[in-house]
Amino acid sequence: MLEHNNTVPAPVSRRQFLKSSSVVAATAAAAVSFPSILHAQNKMPINAVIIGTGGRGSGAGANFREAAKIAGVEAKIVAVADIFPEKAIEGVKNFEVPADKCFSGFDGFEKALAVPGVNYVILATPPGFRAAHFKAAIAAGKHVFTEKPVCVDGVGAQVMYAAGEEAKKKNLKVAAGTQRRHQKGYIETIKRIQDGAIGDVAEMRAYWVNGGPIWHRAAEEAKATSDLERQIRNWYHYIWLCGDHICEQHVHNIDVCNWIVKAHPVKAWGMGARQQLGNKSGEIWDNFAIEFEYASGVHLHSYCGQIKRDFASVSEAVVGTKGTANPGGNIKPTQGEGWRFRDKAIDPYVQEHVDLINAIINDTPLNEAEQVTDSTLTAIMGREAAYSGAPVEWDDILKSKFAYGPPELYTNLAGMKYGAFRTLKPPMPGTHDIFKDKVDLPTI
Repeated sequence: MLEHNNTVPAPVSRRQFLKSSSVVAATAAAAVSFPSILHAQNKMPINAVIIGTGGRGSGAGANFREAAKIAGVEAKIVAVADIFPEKAIEGVKNFEVPADKCFSGFDGFEKALAVPGVNYVILATPPGFRAAHFKAAIAAGKHVFTEKPVCVDGVGAQVMYAAGEEAKKKNLKVAAGTQRRHQKGYIETIKRIQDGAIGDVAEMRAYWVNGGPIWHRAAEEAKATSDLERQIRNWYHYIWLCGDHICEQHVHNIDVCNWIVKAHPVKAWGMGARQQLGNKSGEIWDNFAIEFEYASGVHLHSYCGQIKRDFASVSEAVVGTKGTANPGGNIKPTQGEGWRFRDKAIDPYVQEHVDLINAIINDTPLNEAEQVTDSTLTAIMGREAAYSGAPVEWDDILKSKFAYGPPELYTNLAGMKYGAFRTLKPPMPGTHDIFKDKVDLPTI
């Protein structure tokens, strides 16, 4: 049995959870006056903060600045936050942020959100922190760009769904790092698929199969003075921080498939293994093969791996009753001429920020919180099916009270301290069960 004590009460379904959530209800009054505030902000510069200044945070900051030029707006990065001081201070060099606006520690995100004039937040920490940071940013009344995935378990998904609804009430704009949704080739091709270019969708395939292993930061772990710090410094290899690579990477391809059929799967089963990580520290697996089933009867065959192999592919494929398609830009009907996307497009990593900036300054609808949470929870459902060796249904994973991370993630993140923290053995099918042996935490 995989030992774990962290649990949180959860709803019967997503809709019931959102309906009863005090987070949603508490924002109704505040929403009345927010549009006028937003209108005033249209004439103000966009002042961004980056929470999480690692590789993706630095990349997203550069993408944001390029997007501002394309959108023709005054925009700058006015503060950064990272758990580690040596990472936070890089904001001075990378984004010309004053040293006194480079915050560190578990409460650094609160200090960054409190900087006067901030109206745009980039969330780029390890995924385990994402839901708590998103909730805080929305509560503070900020527009948000959130990297994917947005949670690592059903408890985090509940936080995301509720905060996403709060964002709608406050007229806050939310874009997610599932950049294919902002990529012209995907947008045009998927519209054609949904309009019937290959008939009804019969099945789909999704791949994130790399030709080599993921990085492992043993040297970073060696710098740590506690179990918690050690895991955060090598975050990809711990489930509560990363969600495993089916969430961290393969969520892109899963999101495309959910987008195509305008739904999330209702059931998953599959397998996987920790094949080439050997005795390295950590608990994640390095390959998964999952079959997802949608309510319509469509099946998605999903493959992802971070192991050395001769075959590699990062792609999606759709089989229809009247043809096939590569959602990235290729339609092949069984009769008639095919079609290929040939237009030029902006880098989608930049385009997603362009779209968010334009939504803010023009007050047009944009809230991707639900769709990115749906896709993240899909990946979580597949992961738990493989970990457990048993079928897992959507409602089971959504209402699960099992939380992988420390209780402070959902109760007092700013007050978290370094110290001892559990280390899990890699999950083993037949012994891993997130639906048993739970002890409740305070309601989120």
